[in-house]
Amino acid sequence: MKRVSIKDVAREAGVSATTVSYVLNKKPNETISAETSQRVLQAVEKLHYVPNLNARSLSSRRTNLIGVVIPQTEPGKEFMFSNPFYGELLSSIEYNARKNGYHLLLTGTREDQSYLSIAQTRSVDGIIIVGTYPSRSLDDLRNIGVPIVLVDSYVTDEAFHTIGIEDKSGAREAVRYLIQMGHERIAFVSGSIRENGVNNKRYQGYCEAMSEAGLTVFQEDLYLGDVSFEYGMEAAQQYMDRGALQTAAFATADVLAVGMLKKLLQNGIKVPEDISIVGFDDVSMAQMCYPSLTTVHQDISEKGKEAVACILKAIEAPGKERMEHILPLTMVERDSVCKRRKDHD
Repeated sequence: MKRVSIKDVAREAGVSATTVSYVLNKKPNETISAETSQRVLQAVEKLHYVPNLNARSLSSRRTNLIGVVIPQTEPGKEFMFSNPFYGELLSSIEYNARKNGYHLLLTGTREDQSYLSIAQTRSVDGIIIVGTYPSRSLDDLRNIGVPIVLVDSYVTDEAFHTIGIEDKSGAREAVRYLIQMGHERIAFVSGSIRENGVNNKRYQGYCEAMSEAGLTVFQEDLYLGDVSFEYGMEAAQQYMDRGALQTAAFATADVLAVGMLKKLLQNGIKVPEDISIVGFDDVSMAQMCYPSLTTVHQDISEKGKEAVACILKAIEAPGKERMEHILPLTMVERDSVCKRRKDHD
């Protein structure tokens, strides 16, 4: 079957191909009336016209592709979708990019893989990188000629735009909440802690809240592995093996907290009666699990929307001053926390 062309649409609508292009690309033109625009759109629908993206990119020097990179920060893990946070974030990025006429090129990277090699072998108009650390690979991207937005990264470089949250203050509020509920021995459950990383910021918030309350953090209170449901279950086993020393736990991701919940309940340990648990992110599973999870809420959908808005602004206005957007956090109280019993020692 012959592909419908823009000339076919123009012929059907009784206008020029240039007019069709203006209407489809939503470019303002005072000579195009609403009636003409409607005629063009009806012709597009009738003929089932699909724009030729390759031809469009040749004429505009744009591909209408946004690269999304999720670095593999923990060696050996099939990491990208094991945490539902990434699924929710990517769904938002894809939806908001598509609404604006863009498509995604999604890739992961090994820890030792250069971002530059990915950028140079893919024709993209901009790149969104999620959860990266300062590195030589990131340094190499400063002068590649396409805008870059870093999501959940503590890289402070004028070459990169950033979207994030106040991880440290969010963790601090979560632990303060547990302390207000009477808990003094609080476990910290997390992936690996690296300098300038999200987990490190959340660890700092945990330590600050404990210090403010005059409470000591013992080595046995730290459960460090990777950010996964499986490690949440493993941390719960470690908690039992260590003698159930803590009356509460702060997990740096909901997926960890839900893993803990399952393993504890399987072993007859009641949540929140025996141990209270607070998570971080407020992914959809936080409401679905039993008991439902008290957690630090961040608007993951809004984070994806802001990342796309930022990259599109940077594509339209190259050289624009560095943009930084910090999204708010709130505590969501559900069923996984209760006041500590006085006789619980």
